[in-house]
Amino acid sequence: MAVKIRLRRMGAKKAPFYRVVVADSRFPRDGRFIEEIGYFNPNTDPADVKIDGDKAKDWIAKGAQPTDTVKALLKKNGVL
Repeated sequence: MAVKIRLRRMGAKKAPFYRVVVADSRFPRDGRFIEEIGYFNPNTDPADVKIDGDKAKDWIAKGAQPTDTVKALLKKNGVL
């Protein structure tokens, strides 16, 4: 099972809000996920980001691969 840490799109049309989730890479973007570890709201100024660093580090240690966008958010929050 290839596990990814990625964004799950939520919110209204043209007003996206994202949750950072751990999911099997075979599942759809907004489909089933294993665990929610944070959120990202690009609509606020500055963008509102909250990620549980301990959970993210734990999943990365278990072999989960963050997507490019999530990797940038983790670096911005000082997790990576």
